[in-house]
Amino acid sequence: MTDRIRLGEATVTRVVETQIEMRTSLFAGTPAEAWAANADLLEPDFWNRDAEQWRITMQIWVVEVDGLTVVIDTGVGNDRHRPHMPPLDHLSTNFLADFLRAGFDPAGVDVVINTHLHTDHVGWNTHLVDGAWVPTFPNARYVMPEADLRYFGPDGPGHNDAMANVFADSVIPVDAQIEPWANDLALSESLRLRPAAGHTPGSSVLWLDAGKPAVFVGDLTHCPIQIPRPDDPCAFDVDSAAAAATRKRVFTEASRSRAFVIPAHYPGHGGTTLVARGDRFAADDWLDLPRI
Repeated sequence: MTDRIRLGEATVTRVVETQIEMRTSLFAGTPAEAWAANADLLEPDFWNRDAEQWRITMQIWVVEVDGLTVVIDTGVGNDRHRPHMPPLDHLSTNFLADFLRAGFDPAGVDVVINTHLHTDHVGWNTHLVDGAWVPTFPNARYVMPEADLRYFGPDGPGHNDAMANVFADSVIPVDAQIEPWANDLALSESLRLRPAAGHTPGSSVLWLDAGKPAVFVGDLTHCPIQIPRPDDPCAFDVDSAAAAATRKRVFTEASRSRAFVIPAHYPGHGGTTLVARGDRFAADDWLDLPRI
């Protein structure tokens, strides 16, 4: 499934890989009554009240601007050994066919951005060909945060069996194309990567400003419950306090500039502008994309 919009001079396309639901208890700091209190925001797109589950979309964003085709995060990928995350284990989707149907040639992608190196953000970096993992985007620069390469790499404190699998099938096979980065990185006149540590040490956000601003925030927020409750942690955060501080900073910057906040995993319309209300925020204008 694909959707496409214009943001100023940029074209933004969403290619959906798959959708799953996960238990709301993964937001340990969010009391049960808070979900019900925010039902107008969360239902039906983001919260299954009866099952006490929140909805997650695995989706890939593609930005065309300044003569570049840029892929932001690459989802889960097919055929991965992911026993630590059963819903993603040996996934088989039509993502590549949908990517082609959206009008994109993998060989024509200029830049792949992994906002961080979790398994559901690097999967389609590669695909399986005759039993070997090869780059899906053979001519692209793979821009990865240096801090995550260190933290999750073989000698890092975040390295474990799960990350060993991720590096083996989704990072090491594209080693020749990797561009590590730290601090700010200008990719073009309209695109700038900025650090957003907390979810992982190297988590980053991509700011787009080609006349109508947006910020692609990866896993800065997993669910819109974190819009009115930006201090609430998610179990997947490496440093929940840093993640909350970063979330509030980026949300504040986005609200001031009326930039669309576009996370990796929001279903529904995919992203929204924000209005600051004290130390909390409210969703305002959703992206003009079909609801999923």
